[in-house]
Amino acid sequence: MPAPQQLTSAQQELYDWLQDYIASHRHSPSIRQMVEAMGLRSPAPIQSRLRHLQQKGWITWQEGQARTLQLLGGSPAGIPVLGSVAAGGLIDPAADDRDRLDLKPLLENRDLFALTVNGDSMVEAHIADGDVVLMEPVADPSRLRDGAIVSALVAGSGTTLKHFHRQGRKVRLEAANQAYPPLLLPADQVQIQGRLVAVWRQL
Repeated sequence: MPAPQQLTSAQQELYDWLQDYIASHRHSPSIRQMVEAMGLRSPAPIQSRLRHLQQKGWITWQEGQARTLQLLGGSPAGIPVLGSVAAGGLIDPAADDRDRLDLKPLLENRDLFALTVNGDSMVEAHIADGDVVLMEPVADPSRLRDGAIVSALVAGSGTTLKHFHRQGRKVRLEAANQAYPPLLLPADQVQIQGRLVAVWRQL
């Protein structure tokens, strides 16, 4: 596919606004919304800009049907996945960047929260002191997978990051480090704050 052609400032302004709108709302706006956003009084300039955006390869659009608009131009979303890298022997270098790692759906989950890890009790789960963990709130702890890594608030003791296990009416919070014994606690003394979804390590 040929690269999109350069846009005028007015066309770029509309395209940038469309990108933001579609990212936020997951659907394309109406012509009237575009008119208002661009501070115009008539739909004619918007329709002209849309035609040029389509001709230059930045969007697809069926004229007269704003909701059919789709973005094409610019760089593909996400981080390019360039193949595999061996952690043992050597393999041929990758040159195919067709796959992309898209973190946007993860980061757009507005319920996520981050915690900085203090200590080494989870090192065997590849979570080190100073790492930042992204956690997803747990609405129903009874549906947690056994062995899931959770942030747990223990009554009178504080919070901890551990593997979660059920044992009847008790909860076992297990470290990923043999130097730390498991915690076996009554279930009503443990409040699950979140479930681990990702680990961020700054090198």
